[in-house]
Amino acid sequence: MELGDFERDNSCSRLLASPVPEECKREDCCLGIDEAGRGPVLGPMVYGICYCPVSRKKELEELKVADSKTLNESERERLFGKLNATTDFIGWALHILSPNVISTSMQQRAKYNLNALSHDTAIGLIQHALDTGVQLKEVFVDTVGPAEKYQEKLKHRFPELDVTVRPKADSLFPVVSAASICAKVARDRVVKGWKFLEDLGDIDMDYGSGYPNDPKTKDWLAKYLDPVFGYPQFVRFSWSTAQTILDRSAAPVVW
Repeated sequence: MELGDFERDNSCSRLLASPVPEECKREDCCLGIDEAGRGPVLGPMVYGICYCPVSRKKELEELKVADSKTLNESERERLFGKLNATTDFIGWALHILSPNVISTSMQQRAKYNLNALSHDTAIGLIQHALDTGVQLKEVFVDTVGPAEKYQEKLKHRFPELDVTVRPKADSLFPVVSAASICAKVARDRVVKGWKFLEDLGDIDMDYGSGYPNDPKTKDWLAKYLDPVFGYPQFVRFSWSTAQTILDRSAAPVVW
């Protein structure tokens, strides 16, 4: 997983992908989609896909992949290593959505909410797989919003595919579990190695989980608020947690 391009400019989003196994270009394949980092006020959201031939689903299951939320960091890294080493029949791709892109998308004049952004990212990854020659037959997706509407949307966009959208799909379908692991490993690595583009001096990296209700995260947000320039691009300034602190402590701006 080469993160260099994103690390050099983390104000933009990036697409990363493994080589497509030759077997996946010849045989009908299944693909799973999941994300990591939807809720945090800090860092990117990462969408991941993982795919393999339908005929080898059992072999993917035998790798003992599981919903990434049930695994600790070392277990996720170990399983990603297994997935990444099985290049003869397993492929993956990731779309890293920077905090800057998330915030500016949500706050643009024509409202573009997180659900719409998530749906469009998932659609883009399915299309990426098709464009790179993966012979997709089945797609399994962890839902964002009402499952039936999301499934209908994807079936309309990809009528040739057998699409299944379910809540908790990452615990129901191993190929979605695998996508979940890929996405979570990428987000963990990006957050841990975040390069601040702003000159913040010797910055404290102990910001907790990044979730809005984490006291450490709230303290970090209060500490690194600039009353004029707001927050570094590591922060999703469209989140209400950040907005509340900005409204209370930053200099007022009249447009």
